[in-house]
Amino acid sequence: MSFSKRTILSFALVTALLLAVPAARADKKAYAFDKSHSEINFVAEALFLSAHGFFGAFDGKIEIDPDNLENSAVTITIETASINTRNERRDTHLRSADFFDATNNPQITFVSKKVTRVDAQNLLLDGDITIRGVTKPLQIPVRIVFMREGGARFKGEFKISRKEFNVSYNSTMNPIEDIVAVQFDFNLRDQQMMEEMRRRREQQRPQQPSQPPAKPPVS
Repeated sequence: MSFSKRTILSFALVTALLLAVPAARADKKAYAFDKSHSEINFVAEALFLSAHGFFGAFDGKIEIDPDNLENSAVTITIETASINTRNERRDTHLRSADFFDATNNPQITFVSKKVTRVDAQNLLLDGDITIRGVTKPLQIPVRIVFMREGGARFKGEFKISRKEFNVSYNSTMNPIEDIVAVQFDFNLRDQQMMEEMRRRREQQRPQQPSQPPAKPPVS
């Protein structure tokens, strides 16, 4: 059986394209939050005083392709009970069934579905956000603060309607606005590099000498 040159070239091209797909996926790297330099803040306006707060506990699965950011993916999980407005009485109320119902809905999640490159410094992150069991699509503008070997920093802000997520409590004495502004600032580290640095520190840590058993006191 003989093959024409055109057939051989076509086969070679298809083979090259198939082999290129896993290579592109391999460029995606896992990143982790630098927790001491990352934050999620919010502002909820009310009649008497605006509630400025943050969530103290959050994590996620972040995969970034530095050479093609549109090939990246993000999943973020926020612990609702970690809400903090620096007012314990108000925070207890926010965790209750009137607001986030943290006992029955312990997490807020965001799962990305699409990343769009706007320009050199800006992205659009499309995904689904789930609050109190209600899932809605959300588009988040993201600014690239920096990207370098081993790390990156992204920040942005967006607004959501709390009532769309059944967070609908209101007060006749102190009415609360529906729209809540959210701001985030994420400092990320290459997860593989972080784990390698941790292993090196553990290896360099001096071993504590074992202590001999204490002798019983002489009576």
